[in-house]
Amino acid sequence: MASPSPVAHETPDPSFAELIAARPQLSAHAFDGLMVEGVPLHVIAKAAGTPTWVYSAGTLRRRYRALAEALKNAGLDAGVHYAVKANDSLAVLRVLAKEGAGADVVSGGELMTVMAGGIPASRTVFSGVGKSAAEIRYALEQGIYQLNAESIEEVEIIDAIAQSLGVKAPVAIRVNPDVDARTHAKITTGKAENKFGIAIDDALALYTRMAAMPGIRPIGVATHIGSQITSGMAAYRAAYARVAELVHAIRAHNLPIERVDCGGGLGITYRDELPPPPEALAGAIATTLGGLGLPVMIEPGRWIAGPSGLLLTSVVLQKQGRGRRFVVLDAAMNDLIRPAMYEAWHGILPVAPARLTATAAAADVVGPVCESSDIFAKDRAMPDLPPGELVALLDAGAYGAVMSSTYNARPLAAQVLVDGERWAVIRPRQSMEELLAGQSVPDWIGAS
Repeated sequence: MASPSPVAHETPDPSFAELIAARPQLSAHAFDGLMVEGVPLHVIAKAAGTPTWVYSAGTLRRRYRALAEALKNAGLDAGVHYAVKANDSLAVLRVLAKEGAGADVVSGGELMTVMAGGIPASRTVFSGVGKSAAEIRYALEQGIYQLNAESIEEVEIIDAIAQSLGVKAPVAIRVNPDVDARTHAKITTGKAENKFGIAIDDALALYTRMAAMPGIRPIGVATHIGSQITSGMAAYRAAYARVAELVHAIRAHNLPIERVDCGGGLGITYRDELPPPPEALAGAIATTLGGLGLPVMIEPGRWIAGPSGLLLTSVVLQKQGRGRRFVVLDAAMNDLIRPAMYEAWHGILPVAPARLTATAAAADVVGPVCESSDIFAKDRAMPDLPPGELVALLDAGAYGAVMSSTYNARPLAAQVLVDGERWAVIRPRQSMEELLAGQSVPDWIGAS
C-alpha cells in the first residue's frame, strides 16, 4: 500500500547532496551527473526516452539480504515473502527469486506473475480480503503454500473448492489485533474498524471450526497491521504479543499449528523519517514469538523495492505565475500517483551536474495532466530547469508503476533495470496503438 508523508514540515528539506548520500545506489559524477549504480541517467533518457522507471538490481539484493540476515542473527527460522503489490516487474521478481525470496500476492494475476518471474506457488502466500472462487481454485491447483483467510465466509468457500478438487487447502487465519500502527489512516490495517482480518477474540473459535472441515488444513495465524510504519516497534510488539497468546490457546486445545505470518509494513526514508532498522523488527519478532518454536515469515514490499527505483522525467517548460514558478514535467499523476493521492513526499533531483550545484529557488513541480492535484511538490528548492532538463523522482520503486494508469490517454512509461554498469529496458514504453488496442465500436453505431 502506498503511503503519505505530511504536507507541512518543521525541518528544512534535505539538500541534493544529502539525498544522494543517503542512497548508496546514487552518485553525482562531475561530467555525467546523476548516476544509478554505474549508469548515467542521461544515457538511459537518451535511449529510452522519458518518463521512464529506473530500478537498481543492487539495491534490491542489498535490502533483501539485510532483512534475511537480521532474521537469521535473531535466531529465527524465518522466510521472507516479498509483497508483490509493491512492484510486480518480472525482472524485479527474478532478481529476488534468485536471492531465495518467496512471494506474497493478493490476486490471481499476481500469482501468475510471480510464477512467471521465477517464484513458484509453493513459496507463495495468497493474502487479500476478497479472493474470488476462481482465484482460490487457481491457487490450489498451482500448489499454493498458504492461503490467508480473512473471514468465516471465505473459509467456507475455500473448504468447498478444496473438497471439489480432492485436496486439503493450507489455510492460515489473518487476525486483526486491534492495534494502531500509527501510520496514515488510509494504510493502517490492524485496527478494529479496518476491513482486514478476523477479530482476534473470534479467532480461536474459527480455528477450531477449520480443524473440523474436510477441505481445510489449518496451518497457522497471520497478521499485518499497516504500511510505512516508522514510529518504532511498540505496535509490532503489541500485535505479536496478542498473536502469541492466540498460539498458546490453539495449542491448549490440541489443534495443529505450523507457523506464524508476521506481515510486513516496515517503513523507509522518503524525506527525514527515521524508520526502525530490520534488526529492530527481527528483535520484536524474536522477543514475542521466538519462544513458540514455530517458523515465522515476513512480507516486506516497500522496504525492499521502494528505494530501488526512481522515475526519470524531462522538463516540458517552466511557467511563471503570480509569484510562483511552475516546473512542468512530462511525468504526471497517472505515472506516480502517490503525491496526488496521499500528499506523499518524494525527493526530486536534477540530473545534469551543473544543475545539481546551481542556485535553487522555490518552485512547484507539476505534471501536465488536467487535474489540480497533479502536483509532485510545492515550494521545493529547485535550480533553473529549462525545457529538456532531466529530473529524477526518488524512492519510487514501490507503489509507482504498479499504480500507474493511462489517464488522459497517456501511454504507460518504460521500465529499465540497472545492474552495475549494465542496463536494459525491461518493459518498453506503451505505444498509442497499444493503448487503443482491444477497443471496438459496435456496428450499429454506424460509421463516422
